[in-house]
Amino acid sequence: MSNFKPTDSELEILHILWENGPSSVRYINDMLNERRDVGYTTTLKLMQIMNEKGLVKRDTAAKTHIYIAVAKENDTKNNLVNDFVNVAFHGSAMNLVMQALGNTKSSPEELEDLKALISKLENQS
Repeated sequence: MSNFKPTDSELEILHILWENGPSSVRYINDMLNERRDVGYTTTLKLMQIMNEKGLVKRDTAAKTHIYIAVAKENDTKNNLVNDFVNVAFHGSAMNLVMQALGNTKSSPEELEDLKALISKLENQS
């Protein structure tokens, strides 16, 4: 993947591609418009910029160009989280977790998953 970090708008498009696979600009624009009003030319321009950055690639074999995510979902999320933890929490994942848990209501299932993760991490030590 390129060294470019996706903007919020680019990340929104990447999520659509990750969830739905290769897609046309029209399809992506329709999906974006389910959440907010976005013009087709705005979506097209964003995707062209993403192509230049190496976040997506464009398949021009058919009349309708299809865009494919080059940026891998897990790698992108890991990079964004690592950058966020480093900048906002001075590198402390614990501070991030404590802030997140303190600001939201966790379901019993989520708490069980968290306990299982902690147990797994403890057993790896």
